Amino acid sequence: MTIAAFFQTKPKARAAFFTAIAALMILGAPHPAVAGVTAFKQAVAEGAARDDGLAAHYRANGFDAIWTAQDEVGRARRQALMQAIDDAPAHGLPASRYDAPRLMAMMRAARTPRDLGAVEVEMSRIFLRLAHDLHTGMLTPSRIDASIVRKVPLRSDEDLLTSFASSDGPPAGFFRALTPKSGEYARLMREKTRLEEALATGGWGAQVPAASLAPGESGPAVIALRDRLMRMGYLERTASGTYDIAMQQAVQQFQSAHGLVADGTAGASTMNEINAPISARLPMIHVAMERERWLNKPLGERHILVNLADFSARIMDDDSLTFETRAVIGKDTSGQRSPEFSDEMEYMEINPVWHVPRSITVKEYLPQMQRNRGAVSHLKLYNSRGQQVSRANVNFNAYSARTFPFALKQPPSNRNALGLVKFMFPNKYNIYLHDTPSKDLFNRNVRAFSHGCIRLQRPFDFAYEILSRQESDPKTYFDTILNSGRQTQVRLDQHIPVHIIYRTATVPAKGPAQYRPDIYGRDGRIWEALQQAGVSLPAVQG
Repeated sequence: MTIAAFFQTKPKARAAFFTAIAALMILGAPHPAVAGVTAFKQAVAEGAARDDGLAAHYRANGFDAIWTAQDEVGRARRQALMQAIDDAPAHGLPASRYDAPRLMAMMRAARTPRDLGAVEVEMSRIFLRLAHDLHTGMLTPSRIDASIVRKVPLRSDEDLLTSFASSDGPPAGFFRALTPKSGEYARLMREKTRLEEALATGGWGAQVPAASLAPGESGPAVIALRDRLMRMGYLERTASGTYDIAMQQAVQQFQSAHGLVADGTAGASTMNEINAPISARLPMIHVAMERERWLNKPLGERHILVNLADFSARIMDDDSLTFETRAVIGKDTSGQRSPEFSDEMEYMEINPVWHVPRSITVKEYLPQMQRNRGAVSHLKLYNSRGQQVSRANVNFNAYSARTFPFALKQPPSNRNALGLVKFMFPNKYNIYLHDTPSKDLFNRNVRAFSHGCIRLQRPFDFAYEILSRQESDPKTYFDTILNSGRQTQVRLDQHIPVHIIYRTATVPAKGPAQYRPDIYGRDGRIWEALQQAGVSLPAVQG
């Protein structure tokens, strides 16, 4: 029986694939078990030569087979790889990216040990692509947006192959261990499944034919709103045709889950979100899963999570929320959007001095001082030796943005741009968390007003919680320093990881999924790149 005939007699392609190599061996294809360069090993060496990591692994193991061995281990590895490819769509990864049909075609055509060597190398290449995608995502963040400066925890090709080949555990377990272990990733997968199942049954029903609706109203539009809220899971089944208290509470819950003012009235903004189709939400979940893979590392038993898209800062302990406050982020303007990265908080500074960044000094304040030397008088002028300089002795019009030799500083006060405390995780982007005298901005729903740093609505409470791990009475400790008026640095006994993220879709441990606008447009660009990589949405069913 030929290999082609063998495949034709089997109804299931995967079963055929799993048995093909064994069939080759039965038909006489030699296994590379003898010393020296066999045809199989030569084919592996030639096929792997153009990929450094692949070549390094096979050189180190004497060009022995990982996938094509005729034993239980080889069969288990082949089966695990094919199953992982089948499971890829559950992770938002396109199965077409790993081209299992091409592998099957190569198996059908295999006739010689050299052919088998080519299959071996191709399986390793597909394994590496899938392993990298599962572990750290398909995309390179900084290529999508220069402000995503996160360091992705990449593993080398050689490390992945060697770890897989030397693993004593079941091969399937290796693939499972690659994906993020965060509760958020698992919840995103479940939300993706929930949305896809709803899409398969027609979505959330007809859109609500009204620009706005308010409590007490009735009619066809209210019924459409009721039905849509029920399909979405915000309203228990009811036959009521009136915008009653139950519907008002459901609308409030929906509004909270979408970053809207939770007043219970379905105004224009709320109605736009309610009428958004599943096809607008699923891409947000796909992007969030890709972003979670970029952050596939231990976040820290205690860590700080700043979600730019949600305008929030949280202190997390063991994946549980300990503290939360509203935040103001960078303006949606070139050079002022807050970047995404991770670092470690090392200290806080109480009664800080604001060292005005040079870009702000020369772009914003120098032109004002050129028009009026007394402008921005709350800022003090210093020369390169750190000596304060009287403005009366400076001809501001003699300088340009490039040649201006002075620095501006603002001494500690209630009016200080940093407020009364800042939280430092030194980084080359000059980003940190801080207080602010502009408290009114926290009442806005969209809070993108800073030059890039993160302003906190409740900085003192944030500080108390940070200090609670090293001071028996953190409030008294903090307030004593604050009341002294002196600039004081308080170092943390244990550094705290800080992760500045951008998630338009999150799924909390309790409650509905949360969706937020893509204020910087970053997720839209990521979704376009994912589509170019082969990701697509399932079709809507009737």
